[in-house]
Amino acid sequence: MAQIADVIKYEGDNTTFIWKHPKEDFNSLTQLIVHETQEAIFFMNGQALDLFGPGRYTLETQNIPRVSRLLNRTTGDMTPFHCEVYFINKTEQMSIKWGTDSKVQYIDPQYGFPLAIGASGEMSLRAEDSRKLLLKLVGTENYLSQQKLVSYFRAFLMTRVKTYIAQVIKSNNINIFELDENLTLFSENIHRLLKPDFEDYGISLERFFVTNVVKPDGDKQYEKFKELHFRQYADIAEARLRQQTDLIYAQTEAQKVVIDSQAQATKRAQEGYTYAQERGFDVAEKVAQNEAVGQYTNLGVGLGTMAGVGGVVGGVVGNSINNAFINTNAQQNTPQQTVNSFCENCGAALTDGAAFCDECGTPVTKAEDVCANCGYKFERPGKFCPKCGTKR
Repeated sequence: MAQIADVIKYEGDNTTFIWKHPKEDFNSLTQLIVHETQEAIFFMNGQALDLFGPGRYTLETQNIPRVSRLLNRTTGDMTPFHCEVYFINKTEQMSIKWGTDSKVQYIDPQYGFPLAIGASGEMSLRAEDSRKLLLKLVGTENYLSQQKLVSYFRAFLMTRVKTYIAQVIKSNNINIFELDENLTLFSENIHRLLKPDFEDYGISLERFFVTNVVKPDGDKQYEKFKELHFRQYADIAEARLRQQTDLIYAQTEAQKVVIDSQAQATKRAQEGYTYAQERGFDVAEKVAQNEAVGQYTNLGVGLGTMAGVGGVVGGVVGNSINNAFINTNAQQNTPQQTVNSFCENCGAALTDGAAFCDECGTPVTKAEDVCANCGYKFERPGKFCPKCGTKR
C-alpha cells in the first residue's frame, strides 16, 4: 500500500548551511516541519516556488497516489511532477578560520619602508538570503557545508583581505610597530569592507577578527629598521622620564616649603606673635650683638629703621632698643676724663699726686669733681649731679 503522507524535516547538523531532504516527489498532504533558525524552499518542476519560515505546513502537490501510478506508467514509473525541499540553516556559524596564503606587500606609511606581512584570524557567517544563496552557490547539489562554503570564498577572500589590509594601514597611517595595538581597528575596518562582498551571495559576515599579524622578523633590512625605530623612541622616553623626575623633585621641594611654612605659622600662633614681630626679634638680636651706632650704620641699619623696629616688635623689645641707643648716645656725648697734667690757673706742670699747684698754689681738680654720667664739672659739694641727677 502506497504511503499517502510524508513528514519532511531538517536532519542536518549545525555546520551545514544548506541541506536537501532525500525525500522527493512526495504526495499531497505531506507535512513540512521547519524549526527555529531555519527556512525551507519548496521546489516543483525545477522552480523555487515557496519559502517557508518556522512552523508546520501541509504541502499540496500534483502527486495524488492513484493518479500518479497511472501517470508513472507512461514515464517508466517516474512521476512527471518533480518536487523537492531544501533546508537553510540560519544559525551564526562561528570560529571559521582564515589566513593569507602569501605575504601582503606594502609601503610603511610613516617611514616609506617596503614591508611584507601576513595575517590570520577568525570570522562568523550566517545565511541571510536563502533564495540567493541556494541559487548562486548550491544549484543542484545536496548540501552546502561550512568547509565547502569557505573553499568557495577562499580565493575571493584572500584577494579582498590583502587589498583591504594595505588600504587600512595606509588610510590610518599605522606603522608596522603599531599593528598589534591596532588589531581591533583592523578587524572593524576590514569587516566593514568585506560585508558587501559576502552579501552579494546571500551570506552575512557577522564578525571578522584579525588575531595575528606576522612580521618579517629575521629579515636583515627589517631588523635594522626596527633597531633605528626603537633607538629613536628610547631617546624620547628617556627625555620624558627626565622631565617627569624634575617635575616630581620640584613638587617635593614646594611641598617641603609649604609644610615648613605651616609649621612656623602654627608655632607663632601658639607663642602669640606674628611674622612681622618675628622679624623684629631678629633685628633686635642683631642690635644686641653690636656696641655702637656706628656699627649699625655699617650694617645698613639707620636710626629711623631701629625706631620703626621698636614699634613692630612691641613695647618691651622697642624700649630695650631705645634704651640701648640712649646709653650709647650718652657715652658718645660724654667727654673723656683726662688726667690733670697742668694747672688750670697758671698752666704750670703739676707734680703727680700734688693737691696744689707748685707755682701759684691753686687747688688741683680731682676726677671725683666731674659727673661720671654727663661730664658736668662740680662747683661745690653735693650728693647728686645738678645737671643729670646721677648720684655722685
